[in-house]
Amino acid sequence: MSAATRHGLALALSFLAGIALTTVHTVWAEKETPPENKLPLDELRTFTGVLDAVKQDYVEPVKDKDLLENAIRGMLSNLDPHSAFLDAEAFQDLQIGTSGEFGGLGIEVGQEDGFLKVIAPIDDTPAQRAGIRAGDLIIRLDDVSVKGMALSDAIQRMRGKPNTAITLTIVREGVRKPLKIRLIREVIQVRSVKSRLLEPGFGYLRITQFQAKTAQNLRQALQEVEQQNKGPLRGVVLDLRNNPGGVLNGAVDVADDFLEDGAIVQTKGRGDGSDQSFKATPGDLLKGAPLVVLVNGGSASASEIVAGALQDHHRALILGERTFGKGSVQTILPLGNGTAVKLTTARYYTPNGRSIQAQGIEPDIKLKPFKVTNGVEGAESDTVKEADLTGHLRNDKAPDESAPDARTAGAEGDLAQSDYPLYEALNLLKGMTLLQTRKNG
Repeated sequence: MSAATRHGLALALSFLAGIALTTVHTVWAEKETPPENKLPLDELRTFTGVLDAVKQDYVEPVKDKDLLENAIRGMLSNLDPHSAFLDAEAFQDLQIGTSGEFGGLGIEVGQEDGFLKVIAPIDDTPAQRAGIRAGDLIIRLDDVSVKGMALSDAIQRMRGKPNTAITLTIVREGVRKPLKIRLIREVIQVRSVKSRLLEPGFGYLRITQFQAKTAQNLRQALQEVEQQNKGPLRGVVLDLRNNPGGVLNGAVDVADDFLEDGAIVQTKGRGDGSDQSFKATPGDLLKGAPLVVLVNGGSASASEIVAGALQDHHRALILGERTFGKGSVQTILPLGNGTAVKLTTARYYTPNGRSIQAQGIEPDIKLKPFKVTNGVEGAESDTVKEADLTGHLRNDKAPDESAPDARTAGAEGDLAQSDYPLYEALNLLKGMTLLQTRKNG
């Protein structure tokens, strides 16, 4: 072995030792180091031996920086699907993504069996408009297989300049052949909160992703809906479907907006500061008005924190499908050279101590998604009735067709066809409001 190589190996060993010492918060000379925190010297010698073999004998020269970064990637990627090494570009993309604007397709993905699994498409993005669904498995990006590809590399391939194309090959449950979907990249501007008045007295709030200012945006959206309603709302539907999560503090603040007191979420891990408990502060934005939360298989992470907290405190009814089941917390650890490590540092638990990891939130009322359409199973809309005849005689005992009640009935029919789970959520909300009114009256 050459002197230069020995010097390089010594530096590498020193570098790795420095990482290990920093991680376990100990020093080499400390006598009472727990056995599990001692440096694995035999394994480090094996590592440096492999490093030396690659440097000496690999068919092409490889930079030390690339070898060490790839070793770090491999170490982290084998821990769990969410831990990863972020090079300078990936770290910058992550910071941009949490701010609410980035370039790409608008898909939140994880890894499963070496492939990319869609956690959720983001609203108003190329992925959502093309029909990408939560649970889809992406097996190819253009002509490149993603099998064994690092998650960060796959995300980087999907991102790119606006107006450029990429073809995703997707395997979907229930579909025999893989689907090829061509998408055009856009600048993705995530609008965290959407809102509207469903009908007089009943509001709709949708959170597409949890960002640092989501709770602030939610309060503003609620005020706007109340202004449209010309007064306080009688009930609200909070839509968390296909919400892949986001910033933990954003979820805590949103749950706090609907709770008066008590725990919101607990995190438990091994490192300093990993064990935390977040508690609600007085002040319910709805002042106790009924709340229905819509969830599905694409509701993950921060969405599950909110749904779990509201469910445990009996503050809301959860309607829909079992959620994704991501009950772990990732911490971004900058390394000081523009790179960072995204490391799973804790599990989170609902106020009642439930772990959501790989289990998800079971809704109080299960509802499978399906679409109501005209022309199926004897739909009445295809049958000509007296009221359909031109110049028909009006029923003098029926309400005026232009009255608000008639318009509401039409709107409900439209809602049943366009978004049946939301239609059911609204009906459930009305029933809860009626029950509350009778109880208080």
